[in-house]
Amino acid sequence: MVTHFSRFQHLLLLQSRFLFSHQSRVRRHPLIRTRTVIRSVMGSSSKLLFRQLFEKESSTYTYLLADVSHPDKPALLIDPVDKTVDRDLKLINELGLKLVYAMNTHVHADHVTGTGLLKTKVSGVKSVISKASGSKADMFLEPGDRVSIGDIYLEVHATPGHTAGCVTYVTGEDADQPQPRMAFTGDAVLIRGCGRTDFQGGSSDQLYESVHSQIFTLPKDTLIYPAHDYKGYEVSTVGEEMQHNPRLTKDKETFKSIMSNLNLAYPKMIDVAVPANMVCGLQDLPAQANL
Repeated sequence: MVTHFSRFQHLLLLQSRFLFSHQSRVRRHPLIRTRTVIRSVMGSSSKLLFRQLFEKESSTYTYLLADVSHPDKPALLIDPVDKTVDRDLKLINELGLKLVYAMNTHVHADHVTGTGLLKTKVSGVKSVISKASGSKADMFLEPGDRVSIGDIYLEVHATPGHTAGCVTYVTGEDADQPQPRMAFTGDAVLIRGCGRTDFQGGSSDQLYESVHSQIFTLPKDTLIYPAHDYKGYEVSTVGEEMQHNPRLTKDKETFKSIMSNLNLAYPKMIDVAVPANMVCGLQDLPAQANL
């Protein structure tokens, strides 16, 4: 369910035993990456089920969240990849979950989203993306909206700059929501980096403002889960990135200079991925409604 500023009650304490200790710090996954990497964090109440999954070719993280205290065990996926849909569904079925939403943080340029394919394989799954993205989907989100699975919800924060339609999904601030909070930042904030800003309506000025107003204002122990990683990192925190991010710790003008001088190659998948992702990942999907 997507709501505007509604509240839900749910008791949850998230304790990421192997992802961070008493002083949260960046963790690395194995130097040799297998075809897929699966990470898990279970809250002590075991009401939130959380998995971090990895797609090697595009270095994309997909996130699975579910409320396993609810009779239906409703679940959502953030940033699924078409090539790993079968893997994700196998895990969802093994865990006895009911997939409700397939969500994207933005229109990706480096892989084809798995949302459209998931809709063809699982009845009732709704594709979700920001209204500002201009993409087709079943549900369009705006800043301040909430997406709920059982008694757990995600808040929608607009974080444009990498693309014009980027959003960050953040677990709720209420005491009965996951603690510490979790921010799924897409490409707005990467661990010790950020997404490029030279295509898809990107703007380094806008990205800087988005991050500093929407992400760096979150509690410092908020866990940051990005859409990609290329160096072996899995998770960071707001406090770490505020202190150690080599780009976003600079003043705005220095940041803009850094971003304008990256001299990055043209994304090899962009001409395939963006057109497909503008129609939910499948070129032949029927027109979607804003439900």
